[in-house]
Amino acid sequence: MTDTVLVAGAGPTGLALAIHLTLRDVPVRLIDAAPGPATTSRALGLQPRGAEVLERIGALGDLPERSQRSLTMSYNEGSRTVLRMRVGQAAADLPKQALLVSQAEVEGVLRRRLGELGGAVEWDTRLVAAEQDGAGVTVAVRTEDGAERQAETRWLIGCDGAHSTVRKLAGIGFPGRRLMERLLMADVRARWPFDRNGSTTWMDAGHMLSVTALPDDTWRIFTEPPADLPRDLPDGEIAERVLAEFSRRSGVGLDTVTEVRWATEFRIHRRLADAYRRGRILLAGDAAHIQSPTGGQGQNTGLGDAENLAWKLVLVARGRADARLLDTYEGERRPLARNVLRATSTAVNVMLPDTAWKRLVRDRLVLPAVRLPAVQRRLWVAASQLGIGYRGGPLARTSHRWASGPRPGDRMPDLRCLDPGGEEVTLHAAVSARWVVLAADRRAADRHAEAAAARLGDGLVTALVPVPGAAEAAGVDARDVVLVRPDGHIGWRGRPAPDRLAAWIDEVLWPA
Repeated sequence: MTDTVLVAGAGPTGLALAIHLTLRDVPVRLIDAAPGPATTSRALGLQPRGAEVLERIGALGDLPERSQRSLTMSYNEGSRTVLRMRVGQAAADLPKQALLVSQAEVEGVLRRRLGELGGAVEWDTRLVAAEQDGAGVTVAVRTEDGAERQAETRWLIGCDGAHSTVRKLAGIGFPGRRLMERLLMADVRARWPFDRNGSTTWMDAGHMLSVTALPDDTWRIFTEPPADLPRDLPDGEIAERVLAEFSRRSGVGLDTVTEVRWATEFRIHRRLADAYRRGRILLAGDAAHIQSPTGGQGQNTGLGDAENLAWKLVLVARGRADARLLDTYEGERRPLARNVLRATSTAVNVMLPDTAWKRLVRDRLVLPAVRLPAVQRRLWVAASQLGIGYRGGPLARTSHRWASGPRPGDRMPDLRCLDPGGEEVTLHAAVSARWVVLAADRRAADRHAEAAAARLGDGLVTALVPVPGAAEAAGVDARDVVLVRPDGHIGWRGRPAPDRLAAWIDEVLWPA
């Protein structure tokens, strides 16, 4: 096979997946039908979990310095603010904060990281056909010159968005429903009297209008158009409609608007693929699930998909695991996507009621509750995706839901550790698409790492020793050895016993 893995779609999910694979020397080809990188984007938020994923593959770069972190979300009824949520205050104790940054910026740092590793995106290269057999996938791609060329790959991964060609070629269903019939959006430069550290949303009349601050005096405006608005309006007319509605609802004039940078129309759907894998074809990101942008979950869920799939694909591609390991990707990630879809859809229905009694419930019950700092904190912890876990899933079936302390399937908290050379590092920065053995004793850490490496392969395992008190602070008994997966989740935990750790790895890699 010329390419072990062909990834279609060079958005955040496809780029992150390609970086993971390249870090572990798995040949990968990354194509995209677009003529070049996007300069505009719908996604604006990088949740803490997404930032962790980027950090683990060395792609976070200077995004934290270029992003807004102390965010405020205001909800208005006319001129009256009925709810204000301060993200920075509500979740100040989280190990990482949400970053308000354009998806285009996130893709930029991912492309740079891929380039550092010797990879690149093949732009203007469209997948047009795919047929698989037991040995691989034969694909046809159409390039910039209009020519069609065939290629072979062992695995085809669809990261090509909501209208995924890969998903359609694989015959995988994508059921769901519309959450909003239409949304108009525009990015404009203007000097407006709103908080530059967040967004302001008007909810009256059951129709949403929202304005979010971006760098360089730029604002993003979303609004629902009237039902009788003609379809397929030119971008210029969309911008005029958006600005007129904004001025009417906000009471702010348009005299300081100096530039319209982008305008478009789209629909918000809730959809979940029937399957994430069909033979040698797999889906990730928006190709597998789409939801309301509420809470900034889409891009971050896709990054999590990429990381979860990547470490499993590395082992299968290297001949270290049975292909059935890839089934655990769907087993872990699809239930999570279903929960995300449910939560974001509920948020839309609650905050934008379409009946009088729903409006009454929102105003009398929901809004008073959400004003409470404790409730806001719970909401933002959930949105952060730091609480994502796979207890009871295919690789952590014995982890009970209510058991205390970090258990197999849970995200392992970041710890200060000493690497094999005695240098202090953080756990998440040291992962770098590898497995990590944590043990309080260096000899124990090395012995367990050797047992793991014998099964997982050279270069895929490192041994760290937590600095004194770090493990206990994270809820881990210092007497335990912990095996952390490349996606930051606990694979195995127990008293020192290299043979037991090895048995767990064998069970995962080569299921009976």
